[in-house]
Amino acid sequence: MQASPLPRLKTWWSRLTPQRQDRFAMLAPLAAVVLFLVAILSAFAYLRLEEISREREAISRDVEYTQQRLRLRLLEQQEQLGRFAREVASREISHKDFVSRAEALVNLYPELHGLTWSDERRRIRVGYHSAHLPTPAQKTDETANGSAQAVDNFALTREWLIPIYSKPQVRPGLDSTLELHLPLIEKAKFKGTLMALYSVDAMFRYGIPNEINAKYAISLQDEQGKLLAGTIMSEGKLKRKLLPWASPINTYDMPVSPIGNGLIIRGQAYRTSLGVIGSGLFWLVMVLSAITAWLLLANWSHTRRRIRAQDALVQETAFRRAMENSILTGMRAMDLQGRITYVNAAFCQMTGWSEADLVGKTAPFPYWPDGDFDMLKQRLNEELAGDVSPSGIQFRVKRKNGDLFDARLYVSPLIDAFGQQTGWMTSMTDITEPTRVREQLAASHERFTTVLEALDASISVAPLGSNEILFANKLYRQWFGTQTGGHLQLVAEAGVPPPLTSDETLDTVDAYAGLPTDQLAEKEAESTEIYLGSLGLWLEVRTRYLSWVDGRLAQMVIATDITARRNAEEQAQVQAERAQNASRLITMGEMASSVAHELNQPLTAINNYCNGMVSRIRSHQISQDELLGALEKTAKQAHRAGQIIHRIRSFVKRSEPNRTISNVETMVAEAVELAEIELRRRNVKLNQYLVTKLPNLLVDPILIEQVLLNLLKNAAESVDAAQRPTEQRIVKLRVAQTYVNDKPVVEFMVIDSGAGIAPDAMERLYEAFYSTKADGMGIGLSLCRSIVESHLGRMKAENLYNGEVVTGCCFTFWIPIAEPQPTAPTKRTVQPTLLISP
Repeated sequence: MQASPLPRLKTWWSRLTPQRQDRFAMLAPLAAVVLFLVAILSAFAYLRLEEISREREAISRDVEYTQQRLRLRLLEQQEQLGRFAREVASREISHKDFVSRAEALVNLYPELHGLTWSDERRRIRVGYHSAHLPTPAQKTDETANGSAQAVDNFALTREWLIPIYSKPQVRPGLDSTLELHLPLIEKAKFKGTLMALYSVDAMFRYGIPNEINAKYAISLQDEQGKLLAGTIMSEGKLKRKLLPWASPINTYDMPVSPIGNGLIIRGQAYRTSLGVIGSGLFWLVMVLSAITAWLLLANWSHTRRRIRAQDALVQETAFRRAMENSILTGMRAMDLQGRITYVNAAFCQMTGWSEADLVGKTAPFPYWPDGDFDMLKQRLNEELAGDVSPSGIQFRVKRKNGDLFDARLYVSPLIDAFGQQTGWMTSMTDITEPTRVREQLAASHERFTTVLEALDASISVAPLGSNEILFANKLYRQWFGTQTGGHLQLVAEAGVPPPLTSDETLDTVDAYAGLPTDQLAEKEAESTEIYLGSLGLWLEVRTRYLSWVDGRLAQMVIATDITARRNAEEQAQVQAERAQNASRLITMGEMASSVAHELNQPLTAINNYCNGMVSRIRSHQISQDELLGALEKTAKQAHRAGQIIHRIRSFVKRSEPNRTISNVETMVAEAVELAEIELRRRNVKLNQYLVTKLPNLLVDPILIEQVLLNLLKNAAESVDAAQRPTEQRIVKLRVAQTYVNDKPVVEFMVIDSGAGIAPDAMERLYEAFYSTKADGMGIGLSLCRSIVESHLGRMKAENLYNGEVVTGCCFTFWIPIAEPQPTAPTKRTVQPTLLISP
């Protein structure tokens, strides 16, 4: 026997948490409302469906009854016409008798409008039509007119020898008609047809029972659904405005036998009954249901508010208890007589005594040290009298294990909900660690101050808009004294510090939020080198804004003596210029034979032209035009020799460094002009590719030409030393704009087809005085790299490979594109200095 589910339900309910029980209790009224509405709607839907089903059954039964009545009437007429057709086929009646018999049949059956006798050739023998037929009758012995459908029906009747009904014919403005073709058979031979013409409208009026026509909208339609006779109602008239989905249109149609699908009878039900939805009992039930649902929802809402308030109270109590237990400050409450009434978990953990050991105790308390009873008793009396400093009192506390620690006590009145003081609330904080940290901070501050005093840089801090000096180390006091004059002088000479690097566009809080920033300058500089005549020193000055300990916005200035460094940089600059000039002289010395050969060609041509003109003038074999042509060629060769000498002189002569906005095409053309002397001597072809419309560079053009000349000369020597065949003795120069670290630069690339650079030589390639040539001095590539880096560029070298075979070497260096210069004068800032690697 199966156990009752009630005990199991009770067990399941007892296992639920109180929160889940409250949640289920809160959802119960809502579930009841939902179930009640579902039951009401289900009952309404069932009753409505039952009503529609009964209505559909009634209309189908009545339409079938009507179709049966109409079928019997047509079969009765078909039988009468069949007997008449047999008499006509057996020639038992004359034409006159045919007309009288036809008139009798038409009068007997109102839906029959005419009879026509046609022979086997469709020629009309005789015909009779009632006066209701608007179409005039055809004459005797004429071929019967008709549509293609009439011809087809005549052919079917002759072929099958059975009665054939035609499809209804719809004529605009006239009644629809229907034809019945009966075969005339004599001794099993087809002798013609007897065609009976029916009026569909009369068939509807005399064939449909009046009681059925009064209950439904009965209509006769063709197979396409076109109305032939009767009444049809539109869906808009049958559907209700209120809940149209609840009042579907009940229709039933079926073909009229024996005519077939050509004539269909259709019945539509009228909305004569109020139905379930119109019943007063239904609306009474709905109103009572709505009231019940409203009451259930109100009960559910009230339950929700009650449970929500209960949960809020529980959460508030739990939150306050959790906050009291998790707070690190010890809380103690005393009544007006000095008895402890409450301690929190932090107070118990701090002292080591439990809540049972402390609550209800009076002075002396267990956590008082033995030697401090008198002092603590006096403090307790002051506390109960309310005479306590707002900054609190400090004393020692004894733990249960006997250890002592320093604590600070803050006292405030304990006020109840009615505004009456019921005691005193005390908060106690263990300050042993803060005291230790404070002592360490004091020692650290002393050490930090000692370090700042010993620095070889002047450090000063002063608030904005004030003549007060907040901090000044020993060197500042030696240079400027204890006043802010030196600080302000350094700020005026050096400018102001750069803004903080934090991306304030991604943060809604400004870097100087809460500080008086109305005196901040708009432009700031990283560091500045200035010369103070009063001290006779070069100083590198850096400034920063900072928030001082009291919240004021202050400015710190750090000044470092760089006089020795500046002197060393100036000497290094002079040495670098001398090294550059010496390198150009060495380069021209190495190219001396090539330059001599280059100058020998125009000088030889001049000598030949002059000797030829002298000999021809003496022999009187030269005309004036030929003499002028020879002189022009001589002048051209002399101009060529002069250009070579001028180019070499301008390249070699010593000049001060001069960085200007220079055109890249011009620098490349002048360097290539000198390099081609060496290239032609070594039988090396130069292929150069320059991108059009290259931007200008802020460089010293002579130094950049020197780098290009050294790289092209080294490339030609590498190709010549590798003894490449003529078609492979090629040096490529490529100059184009590119990007390095998202910054636009102009890249110079020199590619040769030599033997490459050995791995051990690649590591020492830029080392000063290291060379792979027997007669080299080892300062060319080192100086080239120094020149490029002094222009804020970089140089690199790499071997080119075809598989594992070295096919050449590629030297590349790039120079940043010149940026627009400011029109206003600016202070001298730190710039990279040209250095030669040792």
